[in-house]
Amino acid sequence: MNKLKFLLIVICLGFISFYLSDYARSVVMSGVKLALSLYQDSRDFIIDTINEHFNQASEIRALREQNIELERSVTLLSAFAYKLDALLNEQNSTKFTPNIQLVRALSYMNIGDHDKVWIDFDKFDENKIYGLISQGKTAGIVINKDGSPLALLQTDPKSTFSVSIGEQRIAGIATGNGKNIVVKFIAQWLSPKVGDEVYTSGLDGIFFSGVPVGKITKVYEEELYKSAIVETDLKIQVPSYLYVVTNQ
Repeated sequence: MNKLKFLLIVICLGFISFYLSDYARSVVMSGVKLALSLYQDSRDFIIDTINEHFNQASEIRALREQNIELERSVTLLSAFAYKLDALLNEQNSTKFTPNIQLVRALSYMNIGDHDKVWIDFDKFDENKIYGLISQGKTAGIVINKDGSPLALLQTDPKSTFSVSIGEQRIAGIATGNGKNIVVKFIAQWLSPKVGDEVYTSGLDGIFFSGVPVGKITKVYEEELYKSAIVETDLKIQVPSYLYVVTNQ
């Protein structure tokens, strides 16, 4: 019954997005997302209560908290290691203080489109674009849609951020093509190779530098520049919790 109600809400949301004005859609969307948030809060509370009662409550809570903290630590340590390497090479002592915030996915924006997800992000600034991280790797970006935070997962064509490739720190722009991640605008005179690791560059104000993106599996020539296909082992099917980069 709950699933049926949830489906009806999503269908109504789709109808509204087509026929109402931007302002009305924004108001309705806010109400719907609030209802979804309350629904998930209630569901999570019931599930957690049952699990804690039957499966040693204290141990479950400790492991859950430990898992969240470990994932956060992996993300930050990767960024610090990358940045430290760059600082040592350049003899630069710029202060580096990245920060990330755990957020919850609410629902897909459209039925059948798994690259666009509404998220519950209480410190959202409509004028900013945020980086999105899952399992210590890039997951996409967060943009403003009708006054609410919308996560664009990294295979979405509008998910775009700057990256660097390999030991040479070759600059490029990563974007989705619906299936993969493609790094575009690589200068013709540079030579990225299959197997090169790709990281965020931190030059776009979306991510801090050093977040792993994936490995290059193919390099090909465009008319004015080179492009590269990037494979990532991060496969997000139904995201529940993600990290948002709140400062770079």
